[in-house]
Parts: sequence; C-alpha cells; structure tokens
Amino acid sequence: MKKHPLQLAEALGHEAADKRLDLLRRIGEAGSISEAARGAGVSYKAAWQALDTLSNLAGAALLERAVGGAGGGGARLTDAGRQLLRAAELLAQARARVLAQLADEPEGALPASGLAALGLRTSMRNQLPATVQALQRQGAAIRVALTLADGTPLAARITRESAQLLALRPGQAVLALCKATAVAVAADAAPQAGRNRLPGRVARASRAAAGGEVALTLPSGLQLVGFAGAGSGLKLRGPAVACVDESAVVVAVAG
Repeated sequence: MKKHPLQLAEALGHEAADKRLDLLRRIGEAGSISEAARGAGVSYKAAWQALDTLSNLAGAALLERAVGGAGGGGARLTDAGRQLLRAAELLAQARARVLAQLADEPEGALPASGLAALGLRTSMRNQLPATVQALQRQGAAIRVALTLADGTPLAARITRESAQLLALRPGQAVLALCKATAVAVAADAAPQAGRNRLPGRVARASRAAAGGEVALTLPSGLQLVGFAGAGSGLKLRGPAVACVDESAVVVAVAG
C-alpha cells in the first residue's frame, strides 16, 4: 500500500482554535482517551469528534488501540501522532517569537482577530470579528450570542461538542463566518426567531434583473456579501437588511 505523506500544515492550522492537539498530547501521556477528555474538560464524544477531525486533516491515523494492561487496554500515539505533536511544539515556539517581536512595535496595527484571520483559508467570504456575549443551551445545541464592534447583535447555533472544543466564554474574541449564499439581502425584513437581521447600506449591487450579489456596509464599517432576489428595489448607498440563519453562522476562535 502506498504511504501518503503526513499533512502537517492542514492539521496544525487549528492549533490556536481548539483543544484537538491538547487532547492528542494528553492521550500520549495517559494512554487513555476518556482520561484525556476529562483532563481537557470535554465530553468523551467531543474528544472522539476532535480526534477524528484531526486525523482527517493530517491524512494519517494518529492513534492506535493498545490491548491489555491493568485497565484492559487504551490508546497510544502512532509515529504520525508523535510527529504532529513535535511539529506543533516547534510552531508554538516560532509563534511566541513572532508575537514577542510584534509586542515591541507601536500599537494600533492589527487586533488579535486580524492576525488570526491571516491563517484562515476558507470559501466563506463573510468573516466578521466579533465578541462572545453569552452561551445559551438549547437542547442539543448551544446558541452563541455575539456582538460586532458597534454592538450589533449576531448569533450562531453550534453543537455542544464544538463549544467545548473551542472553549468559548463571554468576552472572547472570535470570528463569525458565513457563506455569501446563506445571506439574503432585501430592502427590509421583519425580525424572525432563529435568524440574524443586520441592517446596512448597499455598497455594491449586481444589475441583473433576476437579482444578484449585493455587498453591504454595516454600521461598524464591516462589509457583508449576500444575494438579493429579483425586483428587490435596492439602490446604491441606500438602506438594506441582510438576514442569515443562526445555524449558518460558523464560529472560529481568533487566538
């Protein structure tokens, strides 16, 4: 069987964003997924979700079952798992040196979320710096109440496991992401449960009669891209409202 190279860059792109690598380190130390989950403060289900995703990103198995022993077995790192942790350690050291250098430069350049966004590669065109205000449990999901820089409210609905792995907390700086195709833009829209309503002004608009892409400038100065339907009546620099379902908003930790 042909051996595929370990995808270090893909797997390490999330180090600052959640607890995946922390769980992998703990498994290497304890030899137990359940013990690693307890130590990291996440559920067993969330731990497996994290490890499966990390293995997919790395393109290689990071764990193998250990048979026998006093506890009846456990888990241990593969060579790929150990190599990934070593790479993470070296990157953390390099990151610390870069941040220390930036700390000596004049302030007012980039916020933490701006620096973190440089490492994001995603098809989602809307990436909005935001702050976590509250976490509300709603059945099997968590509603994350956010605010933009000017206080405009925004909400995301994610799984409890994702909230655990991101270690979300009030006051935390995050990035709120959503696809342009998930954003409906109109001249006005009534409030609706489970849907974000973001007012702004039209900065760019397609002239297609059947409707098309629209870029809004929000009160905070942020740009939001969505799509308007036919006969929307939108005018350049005129008022408009963008609507996006809470379940379509993705939360990314900024640092």
